[in-house]
Amino acid sequence: MADDGKSIFVGKGEKPEALTLAFGNRHGLITGATGTGKTVTLQVLAEGFSRVGVPVFAADIKGDLAGIAAVGDAKPAFVERAKSLGIAYEPDEFPAVLWDIFGEQGHPIRATIAEMGPLLLSRMMDLNDTQEGVLNIAFKIADEQALALLDLKDLRAMLGFIAEHATELQKQYGNVSGASVGTIQRQLLVLEAQGGPKFFGEPALDIKDLMRTDRDGRGVINILAADKLMQSPRLYATFLLWLMSELFEEMPEVGDLEKPKLVFFFDEAHLLFNDAPKALLTRIEQVVRLIRSKGVGVYFVTQNPLDVPETVLAQLGNRVQHALRAFTPRDQRAVRAAAETFRPNPKLNTGQVITELGKGEALVSFLEGNGVPAMVDRTMIRPPTARVGVLTPDERKALIAASPMKGKYDTPVDSESAFEMLQKRTQDPHSPGGTAQGQPVPESGGLLGSLGSVLGGIFGTNRPRGERLSTGQIVAREITRSVTTRVAGKIAADFGRQIAGSVGGTVGRAIVRGTLGGILRR
Repeated sequence: MADDGKSIFVGKGEKPEALTLAFGNRHGLITGATGTGKTVTLQVLAEGFSRVGVPVFAADIKGDLAGIAAVGDAKPAFVERAKSLGIAYEPDEFPAVLWDIFGEQGHPIRATIAEMGPLLLSRMMDLNDTQEGVLNIAFKIADEQALALLDLKDLRAMLGFIAEHATELQKQYGNVSGASVGTIQRQLLVLEAQGGPKFFGEPALDIKDLMRTDRDGRGVINILAADKLMQSPRLYATFLLWLMSELFEEMPEVGDLEKPKLVFFFDEAHLLFNDAPKALLTRIEQVVRLIRSKGVGVYFVTQNPLDVPETVLAQLGNRVQHALRAFTPRDQRAVRAAAETFRPNPKLNTGQVITELGKGEALVSFLEGNGVPAMVDRTMIRPPTARVGVLTPDERKALIAASPMKGKYDTPVDSESAFEMLQKRTQDPHSPGGTAQGQPVPESGGLLGSLGSVLGGIFGTNRPRGERLSTGQIVAREITRSVTTRVAGKIAADFGRQIAGSVGGTVGRAIVRGTLGGILRR
C-alpha cells in the first residue's frame, strides 16, 4: 500500500496503517523512550503531509530532522523493510526552509514584545501574580500612550517609566511596587542571556510564510533548529506556544477539510506543561481544542504519555506509541496509562507489548470511519525516503542561500518605538506628550496618542481586554497592516523607516497586539 492522496501510509501490522488526511487536524501524540524511533515516525508523517501539499512546522531537537531536505540513502535495511511492507523504496527529498531563533543555522525568527503579550512573557520569566500584574500595567499604559513595545529595550524603558511615576499611576492602576519592577528587570537580564535580544524585534515572523508549497505542489517543511534553543527550555516552550497561538489568531475558521492547512509538531512537549500555572494549562487546552477548526493539526512528541495533561490528551485522536521501559514505578504507571488510552484489541495484551516493541515498531491507532479510533495494532513503521541524519554545514548554507525566505528576515530593523520615544520626552519635556514638571504623560499621549485613540476606537484597540474584535474591525486591521507595509516599502529609506517605526509601528502594533488572541480572547 502506498499513499493514495487521501491518507498517509505509515506502516503495517495485521493490516496497513494509514492516517486519513481528513482527520489530520484532529491532532496526535507520538511517544516512546529515547532511541525507539519517535523522530523517524515524525519524519515519515512530515514526508507524507508534504507529498499531498500540506505545509509542516517541526522543531529539530537533535539536528537530524533537517536531513529531510536531502535525498535518502537506499540502505539495505530500509530496502528490506519497505519490501516486507509491500512497497518499493524510492529515495526522495522534500522542500524545506530552515529557521533558527539565533539566526545561526537558518533564517531568524522574531516576534515583538507586544505580540508576545504579558501572559507569555510572565511565563517565560517565571513571574508571580503580583509581578505579572505590574507587567500588565506596563502593557496597558504603552497601549494608551501609543508607545510601541518591539524589543527588550522598549520593555525596559517602559518599566522604568512606570517605576518613576508609580505614585501618580497608583490612583488609576493600583500599586506599582519598585521591588516588583526590579524583579522583572532582573529576569529580563536572564532572558537576555538566553538569547532574548535576537528573538524580540523586527521584522516579525509572518505566519503566512510557514504555509507555502513549492512549484510541484508539495508542502514546505519548516524546520526550527532547536539544539541550542533547548538549552533555554522555557524560551523554547514559550516560543512554540506563541507560534501556536499566532496560528490560532491569524487563521480563519474553515471547519473540517479534506486535508489540513498546516501541521505543527511539538517535540519535547513536556516542556510546555512543566510547572505551568493552571490558568495557562486551561488556555492551552482551549487552543488545542479550537485550533482544529482552523485547519491546523497539532502533534505532540514526548517520551511519556504522562507528560501531557489529561485534558489535552483527550484532544489527541491519532496515536503512535513506541516502546516504553518499565524500570521504575513511574515507568510502570506510564505503561498502564498508555495501554488504557488505546481502543483495546482482543488479540493484543497492549500493556505487555509496549515493553516488548523493537526499534521501528510501534502501537498505532488512527481515527477512522466517522472519527472513531481504530483498534490498536502492532505496526512496523515504514522507512523514511529522505535522508535520516544531519545536513553538512555546506548543505545547510546552500539550502539557506536558495531559500525563498532569503533576505526577508535576515537583517534586523530597529524602528522608532517606546525606548526612543521616551528618550525624546526626557530630553524635551515640553514637546508634545512630554513630562514637564515631572508629571506623567497624559493618557492622550500627545499627537500619536490622539491618533492612536481615534484609530483604536475605529479598529477596536480601545476595547476592554477580553472583548473580541468585530468582523469590521478585523477587516480594518488587516487593511491597516497591508497599507502600512506598502507605504513603508515605497518611501525613501530613512523617512520610510521613521514612518514604519513611529506611526505604523506604534499604531499598527497597538491595533494588532494581544497575540495570544486565541488564548486570551476566548
